[in-house]
Amino acid sequence: MHEFITNSMFFSVFLTLGAYCIGLMLQKKLKHVLANPLLIAIIITSAVLLLLDIDYTSYKANTSFISFLLTPATVCLAIPLYEQFELLKKNWKAVICGIASGILTCLVSVFIMAFLFKLDHATYVTLLPKSITTAIGIGVTEELGGYVPITVAAIILSGILGNMFAPAFCMLCGITEPIAKGVAIGTSSHAIGTTKALELGEIEGAMSSLSIVVAGLLTVIGAPIFANFI
Repeated sequence: MHEFITNSMFFSVFLTLGAYCIGLMLQKKLKHVLANPLLIAIIITSAVLLLLDIDYTSYKANTSFISFLLTPATVCLAIPLYEQFELLKKNWKAVICGIASGILTCLVSVFIMAFLFKLDHATYVTLLPKSITTAIGIGVTEELGGYVPITVAAIILSGILGNMFAPAFCMLCGITEPIAKGVAIGTSSHAIGTTKALELGEIEGAMSSLSIVVAGLLTVIGAPIFANFI
């Protein structure tokens, strides 16, 4: 029975989608910032895998086609950007400067943290792409010689935190301009944060979608430079 569950694609997919659906239901019922569907799904899935002693490698293989859907789902985020293209043309300088400053802040903060906590080179470069989309972040980490699983975990965590707290943080800092909100969320918390930006408004979602792409490109350029600092 255990071997069937471990090697069953049906069970792995059912667990993944079921855990996320439970997260959605809890979010609607509790209406609390901590009731994040993705966070709840991760907790439930991890608990079941540990409880049933299911090897993560088998689980990952059985759900690989779900991960494959991440790329086309990210591409679909270009639709709101296309709808707000005229607005982008009017404010492209501010948007690019905002994304660039966000990526620079991310890279500098990782460098400072690595220096303060005396992280080794491999761990340091692992965290450099923590705020960009997984597809690009994995490639950056592999090229720099970091630990891919830790990079993936850091990217997911950044996205979840952005999804949960970005609106409150914008309110705390007095950020009310939709373009600024979108750029901040997309630059710091990639696609997961962009889902929250889309909930805030069409402009926020469009600017956040653009920020995912530009932030990824800038990190590809900047991360190898910062990798030489430690």
